[in-house]
Amino acid sequence: MAAVGFCGEWFIFTCDKTLVAVHTKQTREPFVFDCSTAEKKPKNTKNNNNSDGDASEETGGDKVLSFTVSPSGKLVAVTDDTKRLVLFHCEPSWQCISIRWVVRRCTSMVFSKAEDELLVADKSGDVYSFSVVEPKREGELKMGHLSMLLAITMSPDDKYIITADRDEKIRVSHLRCPYNIQSFCLGHQQFVSALLLPSAHSHCLLSGSGDGTVKLWEYKSGRRLQSLDLKELEETPSSETDKEKKPTVCQIASSPDGCHIVVQCERVSTVQFFTLDRVSEERLVPHSRLSLPHCPLDMTFDPEGRLWVLMDSNDAPLQIYTHRQDSWECDAESPELNTVSEALKPYWENLEASTRTNNSFEHLYKTSFDNVTAYLQKKQQRVQEQQLKRTMKQKANNNKKAKKEKSGTVTQQLNST
Repeated sequence: MAAVGFCGEWFIFTCDKTLVAVHTKQTREPFVFDCSTAEKKPKNTKNNNNSDGDASEETGGDKVLSFTVSPSGKLVAVTDDTKRLVLFHCEPSWQCISIRWVVRRCTSMVFSKAEDELLVADKSGDVYSFSVVEPKREGELKMGHLSMLLAITMSPDDKYIITADRDEKIRVSHLRCPYNIQSFCLGHQQFVSALLLPSAHSHCLLSGSGDGTVKLWEYKSGRRLQSLDLKELEETPSSETDKEKKPTVCQIASSPDGCHIVVQCERVSTVQFFTLDRVSEERLVPHSRLSLPHCPLDMTFDPEGRLWVLMDSNDAPLQIYTHRQDSWECDAESPELNTVSEALKPYWENLEASTRTNNSFEHLYKTSFDNVTAYLQKKQQRVQEQQLKRTMKQKANNNKKAKKEKSGTVTQQLNST
């Protein structure tokens, strides 16, 4: 997974098996954590990894699957496909607090606002809670879905867990008693792949999906406030073939002040900016579109509100965009960009192009099968075959009857003579 983020003034970059942190303001040695050389799982550690009979769960390639930063920017958590969960403290210096083990491979993580708890969502649909204040304590099962979880977030007051799954559902549950469901936000037609609680509108929720839409919710009641089709916002009209292809929303991010919201779609070289307007009620207003020289792999806002974009390019994979005079302009000569790019160069060169271009959402689309049409066709065929048999049988009986009558007439004529 190639991804980027900010932890205070530290720029974080994950690439294959490695997490790299580079300070953007001070001349400090980059912090590098290689999952392949990290602590291995003890053989006597007890868990229920084999409960579903999946033997492949026992092995992994140490590739980073997900990472998240705490609200204060002082903590970082990372997990890999060996089911390792690593917790770091990054200020005043980087330090590994703990290495623990999750039950299933993780898909998304989030810190509580109080930063005393880390919630981890996994591919089997479960959410586990890991203590931050007790870094050696094992995870506790909090709740579960019947489908793979793709995104998780928490309300700013730490009262609600908001989870999204492959079955188009967004569920709002109480953190302290997750079996108590506050609401469902229903309306997407494909898997829900991204969630965001805008910082300036804490009672609202933004969601993105494989159906190519972004929706705005009042999450406590589950009421949908707005739905926008990203295809309809394109500046150039699409061909009839392209209209059938829905863009997959892979990320929704907000600037620190909440003024700018950006939506990224997988394998699409443009990103869409929005603002949240409040007249009578919140409305998501399209602001502008930014065309990138290459397809973005990930993006994040820094503390100053600049957008850092990681792109599928060998020459200049990282770019910074600043909002000036109602448009986003590239800061190609930014000293921070040069510092970070130089530090990331050796890791980026080792990342295979096939890994960068991998479509991580393609397997999540559901395929519908029209069994009814095939059944009706076979039924009609059987009816026609049966009708044909009856017709041929009736015709054969008529022929026999005609021959019998003819034979009787000839016999009578012979007898009369």
